Amino acid sequence: MKYLLDTDHISFLQRKSGQEFTRLAARIGQHSPNDFALSIISFHEQVLGAHTLINRAKNKNDTLRGYTLLSEILKGFREAPVLDFSRSAIAIFEQLRQKKVRVATMDLRIAAIALSHNLTVLTRNVRDFSNVTNLVTEDWTI
Repeated sequence: MKYLLDTDHISFLQRKSGQEFTRLAARIGQHSPNDFALSIISFHEQVLGAHTLINRAKNKNDTLRGYTLLSEILKGFREAPVLDFSRSAIAIFEQLRQKKVRVATMDLRIAAIALSHNLTVLTRNVRDFSNVTNLVTEDWTI
């Protein structure tokens, strides 16, 4: 493994349309599928989004859309290894928290997972992740 996809890059792949998707898919196609991993944090974020959609459903079509999204998320996360928020990632996360690194909690957890596996994070959120020392990021949607 070389790369950990951030939730935003995963979302572009799920949409399967748009310029960002086209560029991202082209770059991914230049690598082995074994080069990529997902995180349990991104899974959590996406499930929360589907859960919110289901809970806010105003009619059966909205409900169907929410559960369809949830099913697509589950299928998508079977496509690549899903890395846990392991003890080593938690230790790194806590160190970053003690240093008062200014990054959103979920992003900081993703960063900790990437650091614990020495992976590059693929994200559009390069600016925020740049606050994490020694974390390598790339945006493959540009």
